[in-house]
Amino acid sequence: MTERYDVIVLGVGGMGSAAVSHLADRGVDVLGLERYDVPHGYGSSHGITRIFRLAYYEHPAYVPLLKRADELWTALEDTHDQQLLHRTGSIDAGPQDSSLVEGSKRSCAEHDLDHEVCSSSELTERYPGYQLPEGYEAVYQPEGGFLVPEECIVAHVNRAHQHGATIRARERVVEWQPTDDDGVRVETDYGVYEADRLVVTAGAWAARFVDELEGVAVPERQVLAWLQPEEPARFEPDAFPVWNLQVPEGRYYGFPVHGVPGFKFGRYNHREETVDPEAFEREPTQADERLLREFAEQYFPDGAGPTMRLETCLFTNTPDDHFVIDTLPDRPQVSVAAGFSGHGFKFASVIGEIMADLALEGETEHDIEMFSLDRF
Repeated sequence: MTERYDVIVLGVGGMGSAAVSHLADRGVDVLGLERYDVPHGYGSSHGITRIFRLAYYEHPAYVPLLKRADELWTALEDTHDQQLLHRTGSIDAGPQDSSLVEGSKRSCAEHDLDHEVCSSSELTERYPGYQLPEGYEAVYQPEGGFLVPEECIVAHVNRAHQHGATIRARERVVEWQPTDDDGVRVETDYGVYEADRLVVTAGAWAARFVDELEGVAVPERQVLAWLQPEEPARFEPDAFPVWNLQVPEGRYYGFPVHGVPGFKFGRYNHREETVDPEAFEREPTQADERLLREFAEQYFPDGAGPTMRLETCLFTNTPDDHFVIDTLPDRPQVSVAAGFSGHGFKFASVIGEIMADLALEGETEHDIEMFSLDRF
């Protein structure tokens, strides 16, 4: 017999685990399907640490969602036996009048966020691990920090299980089809399931299941580095806030030492490599390492010691780098969250809430107008 559920969630990474958790919390009979392990290191929701920040240079409209995400992460952490969100403060830095710095100031001003603006020399005096060029400016926001992504997924999955969800790992979705009763039929390499609603949170694979995302949610190869600091005390969490930095070489981001040896950092859109998520160079190369090390030697010289670790992950970028969160226009029983463009994980807790809203009500009280699919 074909198993029947109220909602099926396709993909149980950062966003999908949160969606399954919120749906189960509401008493929904929900099935989560994940082709790899829970959690796993093949997509976008891994890497030991992920930045959380309220000052949002990308657009002030994100800040209300971030405030709600903060509340939800705190509530989830209260039900879990491990810390999920570590507060270090956050730094947005770059040349004076740079888009990153000005965007950060704008979001702080529009949403009355506690923050400080300081010069590069003032920043170094306070946090010696930062040694930015003269003329650079930094926005410090005290509520920023980092999430532990794998642990966040575990916490959401545990909560989902506690409320009766079914989650199946190592089960690949082959295809889905709408049914005559306005539901969906999902075929996997193990069986067939039906549901009233489908939530697609498949990350870099999303466009394979939603035709409207073809050319809109585009996977990109990303590489992160962990280097052992020459001055380790300067890169501990209490001395080194998470950061975003705009420099002539591009936009970079980084973290204090946590969980494994080395301070972690990366370049947004690392080498601008659009890839097939099932067939790309997963092993980092010496060219990847050189690109990242040259940056660290110039801007964080006290952190540019021996390489401890290199790791690839996937960005899934939209043309405007903003998310896609919507129901499908001609199949309203299907909702999708995709294209998080390298800055989405911090939102996972509230995205889960939104996807539960869309699946059950077809709408949400959260303002997601800027994330509509039809803008493309």
